[in-house]
Amino acid sequence: MKKSVFLIIAAIALVSITMSSCKKWSETGTGSVMTVINKGGQTLGYDTTSGVALLIDKGFAFKDLNKNNELDPYEDWRLSADERAKDLASQMTIEQIAGLMLYSAHQSIPSGSRGRFGGATYNGKPFTESGAKASDLTDQQIKFLTEDNLRHVLVTSVESPEIAAVWNNNVQALCEGIGLGIPANNSSDPRHRAVSTAEYNVGSAGQISMWPGSLGLAATFDPAVVKLFGDIASKEYRALGITTALSPQIDLATEPRWSRVSGTFGESPELSTDMARAYVDGFQTSGEETAIADGWGYNSVNAMVKHWPGGGPEEGGRDAHFSFGKFAVYPGDDFATHLTPFTEGAFKLDGDTKMASAVMPYYTISYNIDKVYNENVGNSYSKYLITDLLRVEYGFDGVVCTDWGVTHDYTAVDGFGTTCWGVENLTEVEKHYKIIMAGVDQFGGNNDSGPVIDAYQMGIEEHGEEFMRARMEESAVRLLKNIFRVGLFENPYLNPEETKNIAGNSEFMQAGYDAQLKSIVMLKNRNNTLPVEKNLTVYIPKRKLPAGRNFFGMETPASESYPVNIDIAGKYFNVTDDPSEADFALVVINSPESGSGYDRADVNKGGNGYVPISLQYNKYTAVDARDPSIAGGDPLESFTNRTYKGKSVTTQNSNDLKMVLDTRNAMNDKPVIVSINMSKPMVFSEFEEAADAILVSFDVQDQAILDIISGETEPSGLLPMQMPANMHIVETQYEDVPFDMTFHIDSEGNGYNFGFGMNWSGIINDARNEKYTIE
Repeated sequence: MKKSVFLIIAAIALVSITMSSCKKWSETGTGSVMTVINKGGQTLGYDTTSGVALLIDKGFAFKDLNKNNELDPYEDWRLSADERAKDLASQMTIEQIAGLMLYSAHQSIPSGSRGRFGGATYNGKPFTESGAKASDLTDQQIKFLTEDNLRHVLVTSVESPEIAAVWNNNVQALCEGIGLGIPANNSSDPRHRAVSTAEYNVGSAGQISMWPGSLGLAATFDPAVVKLFGDIASKEYRALGITTALSPQIDLATEPRWSRVSGTFGESPELSTDMARAYVDGFQTSGEETAIADGWGYNSVNAMVKHWPGGGPEEGGRDAHFSFGKFAVYPGDDFATHLTPFTEGAFKLDGDTKMASAVMPYYTISYNIDKVYNENVGNSYSKYLITDLLRVEYGFDGVVCTDWGVTHDYTAVDGFGTTCWGVENLTEVEKHYKIIMAGVDQFGGNNDSGPVIDAYQMGIEEHGEEFMRARMEESAVRLLKNIFRVGLFENPYLNPEETKNIAGNSEFMQAGYDAQLKSIVMLKNRNNTLPVEKNLTVYIPKRKLPAGRNFFGMETPASESYPVNIDIAGKYFNVTDDPSEADFALVVINSPESGSGYDRADVNKGGNGYVPISLQYNKYTAVDARDPSIAGGDPLESFTNRTYKGKSVTTQNSNDLKMVLDTRNAMNDKPVIVSINMSKPMVFSEFEEAADAILVSFDVQDQAILDIISGETEPSGLLPMQMPANMHIVETQYEDVPFDMTFHIDSEGNGYNFGFGMNWSGIINDARNEKYTIE
């Protein structure tokens, strides 16, 4: 008897020891968020309020996301993202898949009660009246997450990094507790733009690191700088709860008048291709310490490259956010060149993720490109561009997401936010159905799943339920893979204190500021005007701007102010408002801004509404404009010729030219330095001779420019695009062809061509020029 009891006790002890030795996980918690560390496996995070429990298999812990007390393949982090996505997609209802195919309208944290991205409420009240926390979810967010099953959220402004982190945790806890526990994939448009007036020092920290604009990154001619940006930006994005970047914009800037040139890497196919590859590699690749599989991990951010198949060649430079700019044209028959940054760059990465995980088509109608179905429709509606070309010919099997609002009803030629080009007469459901059948997976700017579900029913009537279910699951798998690969199913939660330490830390700020310095281009330095000795006296004229309208058509008031932070300038030089007291002058201007290329006042006077877009400051008359236009036709227009030949336009900031010339006269023979914040190419002949030195920057801090002027740093940037000799050259170039303009020759005999730049020794001629040459 005693022997039997001993054996039983021993057996129990052995089982206990065995069970203990097999346990490979441990758990800690902060508030309601629990962290589970699997030794040799993935770290999990879950919220105790969501109802999720742990499942144990072979000593490892897993999250029971669908709460069925079984370890489903999609819950098993040991399996591949592809296996997990296919299992989960097979379990989803059509309503859940429809929600997954939505991408929200813009969401600010907290949401304002008015304005372009406002109108949200908290318990039925505006934020300022609600008593809600800044990190609380709006009524509208709760609705689209719960009722519409939306899981892709576009985040705009945030009050602070810590609040963004708490908001993310609130969103993830809500999503984890409902349905199949699919986490939210939060995203952002580019958010690292420099605040020009901000001061930088070694200990600088902010909400996020500040880098030059895309043209500035291109002006470094160094893909390593762009890859470093992607690596840092991805860490900051993840600290904010952002796992998809709606970038990079890799359209070729072959049309110099286009308003979105500033978001590109310039007009060179080769440079843009290398920059695209570096950007995506930097964003998508996680290091070994945060890796999951195939280069993906907890520091990875999905890159949604845009805009397929290249949105740059807009006729006359007008933009496709509006019906008056809906057509991309190819008078030089150079469509294939615009694919290069995608097919040879973003789709052929050096890193293990291999290919950008998502693509966004532009609003444009790529005019007469479809020779298979002969459709002139917006790119998201084009089966030829999405299925035949992108998916079949180039083998892209990632997510394709429409640009924002392409299924909204069309209301006005100059209306913003209605961009269903070529299919204006279809119903909302028919638009959704056509997009799905073109091969697109997701609808940008749509919070309502109803039209997607109705489109599915329309497909059943035409193709049968088995076919349409398979088509919807195909998109679901693509969308889910992007969520699995970045680890959101395992741990979507953030520690706000860690977020505070990561976003905008001093190391990241330093890297961004260094890149700003590298991006500044010196075009002219007559008589070695630069650098200027510190503590000399500088005259900086105030910049006057008349009332006008911004890109969205909103009125902007007249203003007069210093164009730089005078307090920062005062740390370099003595600042005076009297030119006679100054040793030199610094005139800070923007490149010419002449509007959108459409004027309703012209319509009211009996015209067709189309007017020139000018790259010069003086009044411009388009005597050389194309007539008739290549493309045209609109349900609200009774004509197809969109020519503006013979019409004139006055640049909104023409006073910038006057400021340069007046300063030249006021300074007599003393040096005049002109600093230009450039958003697209411009005509220099109006003022260049009046300047002793010219610096070009692309959205940098004032301090970076002052560091160049004072000699703290030597300029090293190169022009990422040509500067046209005059507007005749602009009118006669082809929208789709790079490097087809005669460029400006300055008073010193230097040509402002692609790749031109100067340092203290003269014209820069180094390995960058040799690599990126114009053939």
